Amino acid sequence: MNLRVYRIRDSAKMPVRAHAADAGIDLFYCPDREHTMYGMDYCVHTGESKVVPTGIKVEVPYGFMLEIKNKSSVAAKKQLLVGACVVDSGYNGEVFVNLHNVGPVSRIIQPGQKIAQAVMIPVEPCVVVECSTDTLNDNSTRGEGALGSTGDR
Repeated sequence: MNLRVYRIRDSAKMPVRAHAADAGIDLFYCPDREHTMYGMDYCVHTGESKVVPTGIKVEVPYGFMLEIKNKSSVAAKKQLLVGACVVDSGYNGEVFVNLHNVGPVSRIIQPGQKIAQAVMIPVEPCVVVECSTDTLNDNSTRGEGALGSTGDR
């Protein structure tokens, strides 16, 4: 399968799969006009979330989504975690990465730096059907126990 990518800024780096067997393709920070007004580096302060531009648009095929995931080195070494991570088929805008700084210090992101990875995921379409009686999962042995109900502490 091909993922068609358009660079909306000349300085944008194309997504790249570092190794043939890797599930994800690396995404990179590419400053847009708003970010270049304040310098090219981008700071994500501790406890803060920022939407980081990549400078690319992608054409996700129908029946798939592109899921933006943590880059393990970015998450482990810089404590920058990805949120809001689905790029739907049919989305026609720039791909942004929502980074949350959960670490104790502010982090600087420089142009061209790897910030996340994207994985192509098949999507099974479903139809939402409202039920008039609560017979959902009647055959389940799990029950209604919620967070921590299986003894996770």
